[in-house]
Amino acid sequence: MESESHFFLFLHPHQYLQIMKHQLIQLPYEANALEPVVSKETIGFHHGKHLNAYVNNLNAAIEGTKYEEMSLEEIVKTADGGVFNNAGQILNHNLYFTQFRAPKADNKPVGVIAQWIDQQFGSFEAFKDEFVKKGATLFGSGWVWLSADADGKLVITQETNAGNPVQRGLRPLLTFDVWEHAYYLDYQNRRPDHLAALWQIVDWDVVNERL
Repeated sequence: MESESHFFLFLHPHQYLQIMKHQLIQLPYEANALEPVVSKETIGFHHGKHLNAYVNNLNAAIEGTKYEEMSLEEIVKTADGGVFNNAGQILNHNLYFTQFRAPKADNKPVGVIAQWIDQQFGSFEAFKDEFVKKGATLFGSGWVWLSADADGKLVITQETNAGNPVQRGLRPLLTFDVWEHAYYLDYQNRRPDHLAALWQIVDWDVVNERL
């Protein structure tokens, strides 16, 4: 019994620290659920390798630092360098992967977000044109975001590399990833085609929940 007691005391703190660490999110759909817009192969690399690497890198970088007990959002707002880059990419990808559903050809906004888009952009088509243009013209790697400010105004921003609108005091609602690893297997260098196709898989119920 004595040896078992020591074994428990040894494991318990370790298990606690493991729980506190950031973890790779589980996808809310099967890896092939977004095809043909996003292939199972792309999901495997994008989620299983790229995002997983950011999670492992962040956990290693924050061990023993003030960031160890912070949320991802708190880290993104306060950190810089490698800690910021990895935390930002995790936060971005978590929002990205959880905003999708199976493809629907005529997929349009519903609920409050539909009303806000119509009121502030004139129409969904006008909004899509501006959003895709911002994504297609972002130089290098990064993200295009739809966010809301404190007054409820919708804002489209370009964020380079691991940037997130929370750094600007905005509330992120929707994002398209324009890093090449997000689309190159499926679309090669055709970034605008990738952006145009993603509208088929946006889960507008999730976007409304983020309002």
